[in-house]
Amino acid sequence: MSVLQSILLVTALAGTASVLVAASFSLALLSKMVHGMVSVSVGILLATAFLHSLPEAFTMSDASPQLLFATLLAGLLGFFLLEKIALLRHSHHHEGDGHDHHHGHDAEVAGRSGWMILVGDGLHNFVDGILIAAAFMVDYQVGIFTAIAIIAHEIPQEIGDYIVLLNAGFSRARALFYNFICGLSAVLGGVLAYFFLEKAQGAMPYLLVIASSSFIYIAVSDLIPQMHRRPHWIESLRQTLLIACGVGFVILLSLLH
Repeated sequence: MSVLQSILLVTALAGTASVLVAASFSLALLSKMVHGMVSVSVGILLATAFLHSLPEAFTMSDASPQLLFATLLAGLLGFFLLEKIALLRHSHHHEGDGHDHHHGHDAEVAGRSGWMILVGDGLHNFVDGILIAAAFMVDYQVGIFTAIAIIAHEIPQEIGDYIVLLNAGFSRARALFYNFICGLSAVLGGVLAYFFLEKAQGAMPYLLVIASSSFIYIAVSDLIPQMHRRPHWIESLRQTLLIACGVGFVILLSLLH
């Protein structure tokens, strides 16, 4: 099997295996607990951003920390503007029509977080494809081990993404389908890296930072405000423990691989 064929096969497996494992885990254990598991998702998304993606971006980049932090800031503001545009568009569309859109409005407002998380997930998988291709171009065995490590660290993030999509009003099938499509962006990253490795590697840190900004923005602007709507101290304690579980899950799988 040629190097390019190996890259195509392994990036496809790496991009989709973690999605299928995460969906299976979520459906088996979390299908009746989506709202409660929002707290776990917060922990997973923030831990993925701050303990995995951002450190990896800073480690692999020769750019100054100020430039990478500026990229993070631009990403956060960019997702804010995207959400603001969606809000303004929705408000203009329904303005003065005299109908009660409360239920539909809630679904559409919630759905914005789903689309934004898919953007971040697609970028993250794209970078994973570049990493796998770079490893295969060094050594076949290194490529296999890299793919296994990527699948391991992607599982908790995909669980978090899947919970966000369900919470945003996506059906289980639709959430799985879009996560699956995002997973295939790893193949695109692998192919581009095979032909343009030097340029692809230069863009990787910035793509990781932008992906991290989407995870942070969704957790802080959408999920945490939902949690604040249940301010009772017992519920607050439960939310805190579940966030800690999400963070611990990411740390545990990071240590294992």
